[in-house]
Amino acid sequence: MAARLEGVLEDRDSWQARHCSIAKALDVVGTRSAMLILREAIYGTTRFDDFANRVGITEAVTAARLKELAAAGIFERRPYKIPGSRTRYEYVLTEMGRDLVPVIIGLMQWGDTYLQGPRGKPLDVVEDATGSAVAAEVRTEDGRRVELDELRIQVASAHSKP
Repeated sequence: MAARLEGVLEDRDSWQARHCSIAKALDVVGTRSAMLILREAIYGTTRFDDFANRVGITEAVTAARLKELAAAGIFERRPYKIPGSRTRYEYVLTEMGRDLVPVIIGLMQWGDTYLQGPRGKPLDVVEDATGSAVAAEVRTEDGRRVELDELRIQVASAHSKP
């Protein structure tokens, strides 16, 4: 079971994915610490110390990841000041960052299904207003679920070579 490659992509030995969007995305969010910081941001964490404590990483790693994620446009740094303290920054997801929510939920679902064992999933993700379960899935524009063997991969119309 696999996606079908179309056109010049059919001969897999004749091309390389030099401009692979997956590789580019992993360059930005492909570390464990980056993904867990994103998880915490989805849960509402915004402050440096809270990210470090909740993710369980050093302050140096926290600072490096937040700096990288902000530079990539995933977080916006917003100053705040507690009276009597120096100005600090909170980190708020941008639209680009919020667009990663399906990725994080998809990873959570995969972990729930294949890694939690008999204990089962620890959390449910539901729509706030209705309590309906939420899932990350591959769907067509009109909402129909698409399985792996129903996918076709083709060169984007704006490009002539992969």
